[in-house]
Amino acid sequence: MKENFLHYLWKFKKFDTLNLKTSNGQEITIISVGQFLELAGPDFFNAQIIIGNQKWAGNVEIHLKSSDWYVHHHEKDAAYENVILHVVWEHDTEVFRKNNSEIPVLELKNYVDDAVLNNYQRLLTPKSWIFCEKQLREVDDFVLKNWQERLFFERLERKSKAIYELLEETNNDWEAVLFCMLAKNFGLNTNGEVFLKIAQSIPFAIIRKESFEVENLEALLLGKAGLLDADKEDNYFKDLKFRYFYLLHKYQLDSKSEGQVQFFKHRPDNFPNIRLSQLAHLYHLHQNLFSQINSVCSLNMAYELFQLSTSVYWENHYQFDKESPKKVKKLSKSFIDLVMINTIIPIQFAYAKSLGKETTEDLMAMQAEVAPEKNAIIDKFDSFGIKAINAFDTQSLLQLKNEYCTGGRCLDCAIGMELLKKSS
Repeated sequence: MKENFLHYLWKFKKFDTLNLKTSNGQEITIISVGQFLELAGPDFFNAQIIIGNQKWAGNVEIHLKSSDWYVHHHEKDAAYENVILHVVWEHDTEVFRKNNSEIPVLELKNYVDDAVLNNYQRLLTPKSWIFCEKQLREVDDFVLKNWQERLFFERLERKSKAIYELLEETNNDWEAVLFCMLAKNFGLNTNGEVFLKIAQSIPFAIIRKESFEVENLEALLLGKAGLLDADKEDNYFKDLKFRYFYLLHKYQLDSKSEGQVQFFKHRPDNFPNIRLSQLAHLYHLHQNLFSQINSVCSLNMAYELFQLSTSVYWENHYQFDKESPKKVKKLSKSFIDLVMINTIIPIQFAYAKSLGKETTEDLMAMQAEVAPEKNAIIDKFDSFGIKAINAFDTQSLLQLKNEYCTGGRCLDCAIGMELLKKSS
């Protein structure tokens, strides 16, 4: 049994509240269970309880055993001086305040119905993947959809943390933050962190100044990726390398590369040199990209904005010195979908939040236009009866699995709570 189950029992009064007595035999009447704030200090604040003939207002602390009070050293913490009731599953020792007055104890195991316990044990019995996998189909669609909305915005909040950190680093330059976010996005999972470091290593003012000459942008990006370090006979390579060292000198930039980019296991169109060339062309075509990104209100607008390809050289090359059949390497719709999921919508959310604007409905509608992502987590949910029809669904399911299912946080999850209610 986990302590959060006791929090659930107390918060929702899932026990016999009519016949409560302390471990010393005094009658207990609960007027208010208090507020569960999940902060440092007692578990429930501002509860109101009648013990015997005395009405008390204060805090409630919850533990599996009474002795946990001393295990957690609450006797030394002034924050626990105002605890009026110690709620435990098993009472194994008396607990005293600093002034030696005894704290009343409620031993919950004497008042919880077997059906509630059995349902909790059924839910928390280990399964092959997640605890509720055999019960997911029982969850009401209304509960699931409302929970998905909450999960979707929790995921956006998590993504926003990285955005706000970048804002601090760039002195609140949203254009610079967007450049960093896009760079990471263009690097995908394998090269995303290296691409981000590359973007962070080049002051955005330089990107803005050099954006009128796309070869200069490409030289900066490829050079910082370590792709111009070797010596090659290729004339385009030589030109980019010359431009790179000229720009390093011009702007007094550090010459070291920002990490090793990976080609292995990538399809040729996802090679880091191809993606960096496309990123250079994006900033060559759009000098005020942030305002355009912020005005995107549909997937089609994103498709139009990201209509771009590489330098002409890369149309018949995947690597320097090796010619290949000609192919114009445009951004695919599936790639732009990822940009929408991982950059456009998070940037719009964070920016609107910074201005105090409400955009929840618009963002959900845009995310719902995007095709569902394909990965092992989404496939697994599908096998248990939860089918994702768009990226709104997949983003919420990823949040559910990563932040709730993996950590066994069933009692913090609307699905877990609904399943407990159904059988109790």
